[in-house]
Amino acid sequence: MEKKSKNGMDLVLLLGLIFILCVNSTSMAEEQVEEIQAQDSLLTYIVHVKKHESIFSLQSEEELHNWYHSFLPQTYEKPNKERMVFTYRNVASAFAAKLTPEEAKAMQEKDEVVSARPERTLTLHTTHSPGFLGLRPELGLWNASNFGEGIIIGLIDTGIDPSHPSFNGEGMPPPPAKWKGHCEFTGNRTCNNKLIGARNLVKNATNDLPLEDFFHGTHTSAEAAGRFVLNASVFGEALGTAAGMAPNAHLAMYKVCNDKVGCPESAILAAMDIAIDDGVDVLSLSLGLPSSPFYVDPIAIGAFAAIQKGIFVSCSAANSGPDYLTLSNEAPWILTVGASTIDRKIAASAKLGNGLEYEGESLIQPEGFSQRFLPLAYAGAFGNNSDAAFCDPGSLKNVDVKGKIVLCDVGGESLFTSKAQEVLNAGGAGMILTNQENFGFNTFAIPVVLPSVHVSYAAGLAIKAYINSTLAPTATILFKGTVIGDPLAPAVTAFSSRGPNLESPGILKPDIIGPGMNILAAWGVSVDNKIPAYNIVSGTSMSCPHLSGIAALLKSSHPDWSPAAIKSAIMTTAYTVNLGGKPILDQRNLPADIFATGAGHVNPNKANDPGLIYDLQPEDYIPYLCGLHYSDREISVIVQRKVTCSNITSIPEAQLNYPSFSILMGSDSQFFTRTLTNVGPANITYTVNIDVPLALGISVSPGQITFTEVNQKVTYTVGFIPESKGNRGNHSFAQGSLTWSSDKYAVRIPISVIFK
Repeated sequence: MEKKSKNGMDLVLLLGLIFILCVNSTSMAEEQVEEIQAQDSLLTYIVHVKKHESIFSLQSEEELHNWYHSFLPQTYEKPNKERMVFTYRNVASAFAAKLTPEEAKAMQEKDEVVSARPERTLTLHTTHSPGFLGLRPELGLWNASNFGEGIIIGLIDTGIDPSHPSFNGEGMPPPPAKWKGHCEFTGNRTCNNKLIGARNLVKNATNDLPLEDFFHGTHTSAEAAGRFVLNASVFGEALGTAAGMAPNAHLAMYKVCNDKVGCPESAILAAMDIAIDDGVDVLSLSLGLPSSPFYVDPIAIGAFAAIQKGIFVSCSAANSGPDYLTLSNEAPWILTVGASTIDRKIAASAKLGNGLEYEGESLIQPEGFSQRFLPLAYAGAFGNNSDAAFCDPGSLKNVDVKGKIVLCDVGGESLFTSKAQEVLNAGGAGMILTNQENFGFNTFAIPVVLPSVHVSYAAGLAIKAYINSTLAPTATILFKGTVIGDPLAPAVTAFSSRGPNLESPGILKPDIIGPGMNILAAWGVSVDNKIPAYNIVSGTSMSCPHLSGIAALLKSSHPDWSPAAIKSAIMTTAYTVNLGGKPILDQRNLPADIFATGAGHVNPNKANDPGLIYDLQPEDYIPYLCGLHYSDREISVIVQRKVTCSNITSIPEAQLNYPSFSILMGSDSQFFTRTLTNVGPANITYTVNIDVPLALGISVSPGQITFTEVNQKVTYTVGFIPESKGNRGNHSFAQGSLTWSSDKYAVRIPISVIFK
């Protein structure tokens, strides 16, 4: 990992954050060295065992732990309890223990052991966003009786700063009686009626308290449920009232990451296990693994246990876009959230000596910067080394850029802050950052050490062409402050991971997109020497807690809705056009496809009254899991009970009662059903409308449905009929939608078709 700057801002993007394991050498006595060497030969293994018939209902927690301990090897000198890392009660019939590979192999030979595998390390993947989403006090979903009151959101993250005013407990009611968690903060830092719990699950943390290491958990917590804080800004920009989506919901932080070990899956499973016991209503996880079978994915396993308790689980889609097949958190019982832009920009522009001007963004808006034209140079033209174009550290040494504005490419081995520092060290007067092609028109508002502007890939090409066209290129940077009202918002960000769903292609993912670009929220340290501290950060880590907070609002408004019902309401009411009334775009300013947007952009007020929902219960996923051709033992890891697929009528993925269709289309017609539940008024009639995908025929029966009662269920059938291959040209996939419409409601689900 690159060395952090003194204010920690080298972590500001949090895009695909990678953790490096560090071992510090110290001098010690000979016996201590031997002990450490013995410990170093051990790895943490996640061991799943067959569920004891009575262990959870008839025996105490101590007896449960003793039962798990009985599986540990007797070959190590130290007591077994020093080998045990975590034991799990809710999320899995499993434990995490320190083992050698040989011990793990021997353990797997026991009939009671389902699997034993080394743990992996997961990676981490606002003043204006509530208003952008239509959340305004006393209007719609935000009203006097629903700012998320009584709902507990559990954040599985990097820790939190409990002293930040976004987590002020003044005026908050005590947590609900069901809350069983506790707070590990002491002294001046403590919990309150807002931040009701905080635990540190990273066993070898340098700080035992659940405090921040990465300035990530404070930000995500505030986005989900930060309280109203007046006059929040960063360097005076984006000034406004900061608030999370559910400002009166309670928060509980479960720290699972630190700067020594990253985010180990044993700690994540432990956090989810504890959170279920504690009584949370929503779990928010802005981290994940690359695509994995669900039976080895700790978040998928923990989330399945959570939904069985009625807990809604929201997860980030990952920051590996814009490539396809880059998703994390693909299980259908999870809400998978991609990232979009909002309509606020911290505007700046690069103006060239030829009079052309190219719009971009800059968080630092220096008042004293002269608008006079200065010499302009492209760092890549110096050719001293391959890093020069990126302005990587040391690349501009002995290069004459004194008093010039330097054009640097995004990428290479350095982040924005390091590039700016290199330009400053070389004597540059300003910097223009230009995107690589895959980031297109996405620009970031980043605080750096000299006047700068971040511009699009297209602008960068034009600026380079201008530099090559004249012997004396010049430029200046114009700073324009905070601008609200971008008609192209929301757009899908370049970094937001895309489908299709690699592990389960018959389930469309991501499910939804929400604000994740240049989001202002609480921060663990001040970046502008102002208290309280705020920062503007980007990533699907930011979009996930937006949806977690919205789920909390919906759960407060509809306490009887299942997690699947809340997900359905969010997805079927999503919108697919931007503020300008055109289709949502991607980073290229081209219409975003279904594997980028999922159902579309979240619309909280509409989700509160969806009319119809597609509901699912936990047991409905078992025929689906059998249809994935997982073994009985693998499914038992997920559902925590014995499953015999030969005795179950398995279903294809697309048959799951999911609020979308993802069809793998060959030469044969396919037919699936969906069941609607009426959560709107009685005596209402819906008619189907179909946006038919390319080279496909669709039939729906019946084409009209009348609901005479509230909570009435009606099933319909959809047929997907392939047309001639010639009708699709060279297209490998197509997209469309199916909408049930009444006088009041439009209940839409997206359709993706991949041609085999």
